[in-house]
Amino acid sequence: MVAAVRRGASAGRAADIRAAALSLFSERGYPGTTMADIGAAVGIRGPSLYKHVDSKQELLAQIMTGTMDELMRTHRAAVAGCEDVVERLRRAAEAHVRYHARHRLEAFVGTREIRSLEEPHRAQVLARRAAYERAFRELIVEGVEAGRFVTASGKLTSYAILDLGMGVAVWYREGGDMTEDQVVYQYGDFALRLAGVH
Repeated sequence: MVAAVRRGASAGRAADIRAAALSLFSERGYPGTTMADIGAAVGIRGPSLYKHVDSKQELLAQIMTGTMDELMRTHRAAVAGCEDVVERLRRAAEAHVRYHARHRLEAFVGTREIRSLEEPHRAQVLARRAAYERAFRELIVEGVEAGRFVTASGKLTSYAILDLGMGVAVWYREGGDMTEDQVVYQYGDFALRLAGVH
C-alpha cells in the first residue's frame, strides 16, 4: 500500500514537472528555459529535479511524443466502428481540431520546438508525425478510389486538413463567439470540402 502511494505521488510529480516544462517552453522557448526554471515552477530545487527527470531534452521529447501518441489514439477512436469513408474523414478531422482547440500549448511547442529535439528523439517524433499524416492520407485515397472524394493529391489534402487543427490552436479561445462544438463541426465541413466530397 505504501509503495503504491509513493508510485502515485511520483507519477503526480512527474506530471506536474511536464506541465511546468510545457508552459515554460511555450512562453520562453526551449533554449530560454533552464532546469532551474522548471524546478522553481514546481517548487523543487535543481538537483532534486533530476530524481524525477534525466534532462530538459527528455522533457521536451516526452511532451512531443506524448502529443503525437495522443493524437493517434484519438484518431483511431474517432474512426473505429464506422464503415462510411466520408463519415470517418469527418470524425477524424473533428477529433484533430478538437484536440488542438483543447491543447494549444502542446500544438505550439510541437510546431516551434521540433528544431530543438536531438536524435533519436527527433526521428521518433518525425516518424509519429508521418504515421499520423499517413492515416489521413489513407482515408482520402480510399475515398477517391470509392468515388466519394475528388482531389488531385491525397498527400496535399491531408496536409491541408492537418493545418486546420494547427490553425485552430492559434486563434481559438474558450468563451469566444463560437463554442468548441460549433468550431469542430464547421471545420469537419471544411475537411470534407478539401477532400472534394462527391
